[in-house]
Amino acid sequence: MINEDKMVRMIKINLGKEESFRNEILSQLEKHSSVGVTTVEFLRKHNVSIKFRTKKHSAAAWTLTGNIELNLAMNQNRKPSKDPYILSLVIHEARHLQQGLFKALSVYGELDAWQVGFKFYKDLIGSPLDPLSEEILHLPLNWSRTELIKAAKLMKKYSPLYRIDLLPLYPLPHEIVWWVTRKEPI
Repeated sequence: MINEDKMVRMIKINLGKEESFRNEILSQLEKHSSVGVTTVEFLRKHNVSIKFRTKKHSAAAWTLTGNIELNLAMNQNRKPSKDPYILSLVIHEARHLQQGLFKALSVYGELDAWQVGFKFYKDLIGSPLDPLSEEILHLPLNWSRTELIKAAKLMKKYSPLYRIDLLPLYPLPHEIVWWVTRKEPI
């Protein structure tokens, strides 16, 4: 059985590693584009933790407590703080935290976050993305339900286990207004 002092020491060691990892990520993000800089400012201002966790169906996620979790299993063979893919995941999930709950939990919010993450990744690697990613990247980010339905289909094609079908097209308050009035948000 582990005594209380030993458990406290173990927790402090893990927290130290997470803080070190977070600082490495933030340092790398700051080196790349204005999006990286503004993302780091947001993450620091809101004291967002970045941790590795086991996730079932996604490479990363934001939490209701305002943190970012990267999928340990999907990212275990990468050098986290320098890997363009992992850095773009942090950009994507940070975008959701910036959006707020309702926007983040909508196809509109997902399209915005996917596009920001893909553009950041493309800028880092300095070459075109695969055709499906490029198609998602170039969709118009607007309130057209037709475009948002197309975006959801493309995201599902890109990630078949992704449950984009559970999200409303618009942020929930706008979705309710649309169902009542059939008018797109302005």
